[in-house]
Amino acid sequence: MMLDIRNCDCMDLMKEYPDKHFELAIVDPPYGIGFDRENPSMVLNHSIRWKNKRLTGYKIKQWDKNKPTKEYFEELFRVSKNQIIWGGNYFELPVSGGWIVWDKKRPDSFSLSQAELAWVSNSGRIAIFRYLWNGFQKEEQIKRIHPTEKPSALYEWLLTKYTKKGDKILDTHMGSGSIAIACHNLGFDLTACELDKDYYEAAMKRITFHQAQKRLF
Repeated sequence: MMLDIRNCDCMDLMKEYPDKHFELAIVDPPYGIGFDRENPSMVLNHSIRWKNKRLTGYKIKQWDKNKPTKEYFEELFRVSKNQIIWGGNYFELPVSGGWIVWDKKRPDSFSLSQAELAWVSNSGRIAIFRYLWNGFQKEEQIKRIHPTEKPSALYEWLLTKYTKKGDKILDTHMGSGSIAIACHNLGFDLTACELDKDYYEAAMKRITFHQAQKRLF
């Protein structure tokens, strides 16, 4: 099992690899909805002013200002055989019958989405993962280091359902490192990158600590 994690631009990373090198890319690129900016006002189709409530404890970096380019998706599809793309409902992707619904077990409200969607290339069914992730109420109690962090349990579920032993995994926007922890736990080779240095360093600290705890016990 090998974790190759870099602080670099994903386009530079993917250029290093030949066609279809990775069996599966699991990616969570920016959706381009302005989540991480001063006074974000767009949440799906609702115009709601958050007054930075979501960003408490995080630096405003404006990483969600723009969607990935056409060239990004072309390169992603070139280097990977199959893809799981979070936020697929925000992008122009090929028609697929395969979708993942992450049910966050949130109460119904107009201010918070109750679920997130991922587009799946190699499936013709809709699958649902139910896992509480609602502010301080979480099934996975961790100190969050990224405003749109996903639980490692979600990635373990994805790896269990959509891969086979020996598959090489790619993540172009690693964020908090949850996918690396899942790959470490299940023994998958992962190549990943994170452009933001602060997030990269925090994720590496989290991953290193997790690996040490696993060896200890």
